[in-house]
Amino acid sequence: MKLFRSGSRAWKVLAAAAAISAAFAMNAFAAGGLDLSTKYTGISAKPGDTLSFDLDFLNTSGTGMNTTLSADGLPEKWSGYFEGGSKTISSVYVSPNASTAGTDSDPNSGLVSYSISIPDDAKKGDYSVNLHAAGNYEGASSDLTVRINVTDEAAGSNVLETTYPEQQGPSGTTFTFNSTLRNNSSSDQLYSLTADAPSGWTVTFKPSSQNAQVSSIDVASHGTSSMSITVTPPDSVEAGDYEIPVTATSSTQTLSANLKVTITGTYAIDVTTSDGRLSFDANVGRTKAVTLNVANNGNIDLNNVNLTAQAPSGWTVDFSESTIDTLPAGQTKEITMNVTPGKDAMSGDYTMTVTAKNEATSIDQVFRVTVKTSTRWGIIGICLIVLILLGLSEVFRKFGRH
Repeated sequence: MKLFRSGSRAWKVLAAAAAISAAFAMNAFAAGGLDLSTKYTGISAKPGDTLSFDLDFLNTSGTGMNTTLSADGLPEKWSGYFEGGSKTISSVYVSPNASTAGTDSDPNSGLVSYSISIPDDAKKGDYSVNLHAAGNYEGASSDLTVRINVTDEAAGSNVLETTYPEQQGPSGTTFTFNSTLRNNSSSDQLYSLTADAPSGWTVTFKPSSQNAQVSSIDVASHGTSSMSITVTPPDSVEAGDYEIPVTATSSTQTLSANLKVTITGTYAIDVTTSDGRLSFDANVGRTKAVTLNVANNGNIDLNNVNLTAQAPSGWTVDFSESTIDTLPAGQTKEITMNVTPGKDAMSGDYTMTVTAKNEATSIDQVFRVTVKTSTRWGIIGICLIVLILLGLSEVFRKFGRH
């Protein structure tokens, strides 16, 4: 019986100890339960860079916490700040997320970011910054140290790359540049896209995965986004070299690329008559002089323009000037074309082709020629018929009685 009582006391002692332990555990759980973390605690950078660390919070206290944020250890001339909702902040409300941590519904994943700006004259070396989060419960705090290795040229820096940044073509050409935004930072970035093009030029941006034009593009942490940049010069653009600076700007940095377009000019030539018609009349055996207008409708001078013609067999065609040494842009040259239909040509419509050509451009202009025979032989024929009829009537008159 004493043994039972003694055992009973032992059980009571054990139960009391367990209760005290449980109470202590509950108090510790309620007072603490805050953890601050980030995916990448060490990053390489170069002088002048701005880094951004996405901060995750784990709150296992079971209740929300108003959490004060602070940092220390920033080197001289360096600057840092906490950011949330695109604003600089000093505290944040951390929701309980013991059951959602690591899921898409986690309210405290990437809740805050901490940005560090490295001065341009920062020396190479390893630096560390201490981040602190203190909840409004006793003992609810967490510390996090991030390290930055400053080098002359940080491996994996963010860049805007273009495969072929220099292109050329005549005016009227649309130029397409294939570009890639590379984000090697530890946080997602939204880049606004702009271009400083000459007046009258059009520049559009289109992600490779979409057909729609955009003015901004998202790039995931340590990811890339490809896009096409379309540059369209005005039709009247002069030949020459043109530079189009392109920038991609996020909340922490500006990336730039310089595109270059060389306009080689427009080659265009035209041939027509002085009245604009592509037809004329001609007589058999007689030379017809036709005034041609040879026009340079491009924006580059044309040299050594040769004129030739293809006409029906037996015809002759020559030009007052078969080669134009220089035809300035936008100007017209008058040339006389002499066309002589062959002697065997019958009345009717014929076609002939006039070609104006140099090493850069050419045109084949087709003309319709209406050939008329001379009326002299018609008159002679009529006279012969009249004489024959008169002769016959005279014969009948004289010999008709017999």
